[in-house]
Amino acid sequence: MPDPFPAGSLSLSDSLEGLYGRYNTRAFVEPDPLQFLYRYDHPADRELAALAASSLAYGRVEQIIRNVSRLLDAMGPSPSAFLGSCRTPGDASGACSFRHRFTPGEEMSAVLFAASRIQGHAGSLQETFRGAAGAQEAGAMLVEAILREAGLGRSSMLPHPGLGSACKRLNLMFRWMVRCDDVDPGGWDALGPSQLLVPLDVHMHRAGLLLGMTERRQADSVTVEEVTDGFRRIRPDDPARYDFALTRFGIRRELSREDLLRELALPQPAAR
Repeated sequence: MPDPFPAGSLSLSDSLEGLYGRYNTRAFVEPDPLQFLYRYDHPADRELAALAASSLAYGRVEQIIRNVSRLLDAMGPSPSAFLGSCRTPGDASGACSFRHRFTPGEEMSAVLFAASRIQGHAGSLQETFRGAAGAQEAGAMLVEAILREAGLGRSSMLPHPGLGSACKRLNLMFRWMVRCDDVDPGGWDALGPSQLLVPLDVHMHRAGLLLGMTERRQADSVTVEEVTDGFRRIRPDDPARYDFALTRFGIRRELSREDLLRELALPQPAAR
């Protein structure tokens, strides 16, 4: 693959830092389920909101925002207090009385009630993966703990990292809760930013292809590793640093792929 940043041009690092400086701000968050985490100062509330918002982050963005808002609004100002007051998953069913694509309300209430029970036992969801070697192992440990507590064999809300999928939603939650800057609110310390994996959605996959970090067309765990390794060569301390800024192009209606190419000083594709 030809080098998209030939000699004499700005380095990729410089270009990405410029992009980060311009777009990694809260002004560019909406519409993004991350916006709901800003409601919560308490770590217990924030991690439950992150679990709910990231788990439903599939499908059309308008539907995601509507259903995450519906769920969190129904749990009131403190999701941890609401779920902590529930004695059974059925007690949470009123907040989960809708279906989000493949995820029925019964599954939502079972997963969130189980997460609340783990908080009650361990103090925080992050205690399920403290000591993990990286985000993939941490994701597997978290998913297994919640499913075990919920009595579920599997869940549409929580894909298992060991099955080879990109696990975009899990990696998105880890980015939100581990990194801390103007956009990502943080709250967890059981992992460091250097251990994160890039949340590979269609926009980040396209960016990885544009930047020559992968040639793979399948968005799976192998592609996640390749794209993350590409960013890790630039920022070994924080490979997910540029995820938010890069994915604004395609998520925000006023920012297109062509705008991204211009921002990074990459050649526009030839007209067909």
